[in-house]
Amino acid sequence: MDTTTILWITSALLLIAGFAGLVLPALPGVLLIFAGLVFAAWAENFAYVGWGTITILGVLTAAAYLIDFFAGLFGAKRFGAGKYGVIGAAIGTVTGLLFSLPGIIIGPFIGAVLGELYAQKDLRTASTAGFGVWIGMAIGIAVRVAVAFVMVGVFLVVRFV
Repeated sequence: MDTTTILWITSALLLIAGFAGLVLPALPGVLLIFAGLVFAAWAENFAYVGWGTITILGVLTAAAYLIDFFAGLFGAKRFGAGKYGVIGAAIGTVTGLLFSLPGIIIGPFIGAVLGELYAQKDLRTASTAGFGVWIGMAIGIAVRVAVAFVMVGVFLVVRFV
């Protein structure tokens, strides 16, 4: 098998894993999509998609992660989470990673609620903050999916137009 074929196969596998990672939180979807697009450009010796486009795709990748991170914090703050609620949500997110998909979904909520309870808030206020974390997570996921499709669109436009 020649190098070009290996690069195309690697690109395809990274793109498939990347799109799966947009819905499976254990995989860094946008980053894998970026890597897949770089390998696709490399397979053609960057003849069509050059370093300028790769840089734009890299900036979009970084932006997706930043927006995703801040969306959760924004959701928590918007729904009344205080400092301890936000810290709890962050700890719950990291801890949730250890428990697969259910932990990733429930962990931030539980963390925010526990953080708010620690700060002497009542259960209703703490639960509202946890709900806000979920809203923020949903916004973050939507942004990641949108950015992923924009990245592929930019690549295809540059490559074929």
